[in-house]
Amino acid sequence: MPNSKQADKRVRQNEKRRVQNKVVRTSMRTAVKKVLQAPTTEAAAAALPEAMKRLDKAAKQHVIHPNTAARTKSRLAKASAKKG
Repeated sequence: MPNSKQADKRVRQNEKRRVQNKVVRTSMRTAVKKVLQAPTTEAAAAALPEAMKRLDKAAKQHVIHPNTAARTKSRLAKASAKKG
């Protein structure tokens, strides 16, 4: 329970940000899963650009760290090339 108007506003802001961050994180994870669970190299290659885009957006919005995005993108690229 917030004790001041300022604290009450911060609670509202944090909740709004939490919900938006959850949307970004969920869509990012779904795109990554589509690449990893693709049955063929072609399907993985087709899903890869969307996953890269979602990772970049999540990093840009500070939902994940930029280095985490870079590392995941690298691993996805290697995994999609190895499929088949």
